[in-house]
Amino acid sequence: MSYQSRSMSYQNASDMPKSNSKDPAVMSWQQNNYMGDSGIHSGAQTQVPSLSGKEDLSEDLFDLDQGGYPGFTQDQVDEMNSQLTQTRSHRVRAAMFPETLEEGIEIPSTQFDPQTQTAVQRLAEPSQMLRHAVVNLINYQDDAELATRAIPELIKLLNDEDQVVVSQAAMMVHQLSKKEASRHAIMNSPQMVAALVRAISNSNDLETTKGAVGTLHKLSHHRQGLLAIFKSGGIPALVKLLSSPVESVLFYAITTLHNLLLHQEGSKMAVRLAGGLQKMVALLQRNNTKFLAIVTDCLQILAFGNQESKLIILASQGPIELVRIMRSYNYEKLLWTTSRVLKVLSVCSSNKPAIVEAGGMQALAMHLGSGSQRLVQNCLWTLRNLSDAATKVNGLDTLLSSLVQVLSSPDGNVVTCAAGILSNLTCNNQFNKETVCQYDGISALVRTIVNAGDHEEITEPAICALRHLTSRHDKSELAQNQVRVVGGIPVIVRLLNPPSRWPLVKAVIGLIRNLALCPDNFLPLRESCAINYLVQLLMRAYQDTQRRASLASGGSQPPGTYADGVRMEEIIEGTVGALHILAREWNNREQIRQQRVIPIFVQLLFNDIENIQRVAAGVLKATALWTEIVALVTRTVGAEYKGNRYFWAGIYMSGSVATYAAAVLFRMSEDKPQEYKKRLSMELSSSLFREENLWNPDLGMGTDFQDMLSPEQAYDNMYAQDPPSVHSSHGGRPYQQQQALFSELQINMDMDMDTMEALPAPPESNDQVAAWYDTDL
Repeated sequence: MSYQSRSMSYQNASDMPKSNSKDPAVMSWQQNNYMGDSGIHSGAQTQVPSLSGKEDLSEDLFDLDQGGYPGFTQDQVDEMNSQLTQTRSHRVRAAMFPETLEEGIEIPSTQFDPQTQTAVQRLAEPSQMLRHAVVNLINYQDDAELATRAIPELIKLLNDEDQVVVSQAAMMVHQLSKKEASRHAIMNSPQMVAALVRAISNSNDLETTKGAVGTLHKLSHHRQGLLAIFKSGGIPALVKLLSSPVESVLFYAITTLHNLLLHQEGSKMAVRLAGGLQKMVALLQRNNTKFLAIVTDCLQILAFGNQESKLIILASQGPIELVRIMRSYNYEKLLWTTSRVLKVLSVCSSNKPAIVEAGGMQALAMHLGSGSQRLVQNCLWTLRNLSDAATKVNGLDTLLSSLVQVLSSPDGNVVTCAAGILSNLTCNNQFNKETVCQYDGISALVRTIVNAGDHEEITEPAICALRHLTSRHDKSELAQNQVRVVGGIPVIVRLLNPPSRWPLVKAVIGLIRNLALCPDNFLPLRESCAINYLVQLLMRAYQDTQRRASLASGGSQPPGTYADGVRMEEIIEGTVGALHILAREWNNREQIRQQRVIPIFVQLLFNDIENIQRVAAGVLKATALWTEIVALVTRTVGAEYKGNRYFWAGIYMSGSVATYAAAVLFRMSEDKPQEYKKRLSMELSSSLFREENLWNPDLGMGTDFQDMLSPEQAYDNMYAQDPPSVHSSHGGRPYQQQQALFSELQINMDMDMDTMEALPAPPESNDQVAAWYDTDL
């Protein structure tokens, strides 16, 4: 039967012979058509099946009965079959052993669909990986065995007296260290590492040094290698190489030291003892940016948390070089590592002025517009730490403008830094105050306070900045008005309530006092209940000082500073001073009178702190305008004679205290006989002129005391090593708890104690400390 007739007879599936049939014809058909070629050894008789699974019987393609292919001779058919057989073997060889193929040979593809990989193509990649792994394993073993055999001989050569021999041995060891297996063998030999360190220390030959330090550099990428270098005394030898004029040696030495500082315990102290800090600072004068990035990172690691290292860097003129780098380069990584060093140095009281003097504020301000967030944050932290030492620096217009813009950042850390810097730079600097006002800083700060909510790390410096901007410069009145215009007064007064802590409360009191200097702010302040809150705080603080004075007199608890760094005496001074300014307006005076707080003002005249005496006398002078108030004062002290005696005590105090006390005495004597008034006037004049007080009854009482708090202080409470913020500067006696000097003076305070309980309670123990932020990070 011919091939064609057999194919036609088995077109139906049911007619096809079964594989297990015993029919002789079927067995003969299987042998002739399927078993003649397994598909492995030869492809001469292999036919490609059609997509339908049936044989293509087209007469146009084949004419098997005539014994051939149309258009091809038998020789051509045999040649094609031979090429197909060779193509299969070549494809397998190309997949697994490509190096065995002749160059330039082309292997025809058998793929009809280029998107689909053949089985050989899918096998190619894992086959190559397996082959490379086997080859690498064989080579690794060979390298390890070679190094193990060579190391003892190389150690002897490194210790040879002939420097030429030592040089050749060092270069051979360096070559071995480039391969992982031999590198492990070297680091596992303490004798070899020690020999390399000796070669560095004792040889002046450049090739020897390059080979030895290059090997140590390779070893420093492994923890075991770092330990071997450290134990062999490699750090002093590497520090010595930092003076080398050869770039490659310097690179190997500094990178090896960098790896040691990062990962090997004990390396920092070893580098310091070997004089590494001084040599590294000297290297800052080079101009290779990548090299400088490694050097500055080493300096940051060594200076972090170590005051001695910071002072060594200062003595080596490090701040000057670091500031120069910030000005001169734009390589982000170098700027970032340099800013990290400056940030660490900026918490050192000795380095602060040196950095500022070198122009550090201006250099750091150059990068606040950088696209690198980490660089911007480091610059801001550094500027914040430096800003309390830069309050007298001029020419910071660009920085101040950038800081006002930065206040709108969504990053809380960035806003915290910007507010703190503005607070410090506007402290006692009229030019900076006017500049910030010019850049619409008032509105930006008010928005910042609104957005910050209860985040005191933002609100406190922002309030302090506003306090500075609203006093003692030519545009202060505009600033006071602008706070009201942008709706800041209700937001500010709200901060007098819990959960505000005492430092924030103290800053808000000072700001309210400044806002009260503008008459247009009287009504908004009164409507925001500012007077009520101030009186509550005054009474709470006064009660606390009385309680502590009683405990101190009994010896059970000494008077001292509260944990937040704020004394209740400071709260008393601030609230009374703010009430003094508010009392200029009639409605405010009436509201203060209704609070029944006049007796406290009277007793505060005898406080040990001069500023408290001054503001108490001032508020009494302002509120003692009506007969009713004068009568209340007289009833409070118990008798006219005693009242005069108490106020006469104020006459012998300094300056404005005497002025205000004299004014109160005049008010109290309005209903007295003329002879009494004349004698009082003579005695007052004599006393005031004797104390060189320039009060003149004909000219009035003089100007109001404008600074109810101490002079503006830098916002220091952000600095880990600095004392708390806003220190009072008192002309006479230091802070000490008031004793009960006048027991006959009874204070009548009818106040709702439920309201008092809502006020922030001062800590009961001085052992509680404020949570400072470690800026040395």
